[in-house]
Amino acid sequence: MAKEDRVDLLKLISPFSDEVQNKALWLRDFVWSQYPQANELIFDNHDNIILGWSPTEKVGHASCVIALDRTNNNIYFGFYDGAALADPEKLLTGNGKRYRYIQIEDINDFPKAYITQLLKDAWINSLRKVNDYKQIVNGKTVVKSILASLGAMLETIVQL
Repeated sequence: MAKEDRVDLLKLISPFSDEVQNKALWLRDFVWSQYPQANELIFDNHDNIILGWSPTEKVGHASCVIALDRTNNNIYFGFYDGAALADPEKLLTGNGKRYRYIQIEDINDFPKAYITQLLKDAWINSLRKVNDYKQIVNGKTVVKSILASLGAMLETIVQL
């Protein structure tokens, strides 16, 4: 099961404080406990570490994400298609066409029951986006490092 695949993730989040790492891992466990069949997509880019959950290996099918911001050490729990979710308590922030999130200050204040319902709705919406059900795979962790890709390209260029 991918939940146990933590080596790459721990390496990626190691520059963050213990507090940020613990919050991120708690949120990760929260999502995995509800959707063990999901695939975890981990992206490392210059500003954020992003963990997303999808029924496929495609980020376009992702239901929710956890973002660790390198510039301010904030953690955000969000939904790619959050604008389409019923949010009667208006807890989700964001003005874009799709993405909505909450900023995580204290895990003890995390609205578990409310987010659980949003996760259920987001998962259903993500499944609706899958046109080819052969793309559905279960319980994988996929790490995509934009920085590593750039480093490899730069190394190749230098060698030329």
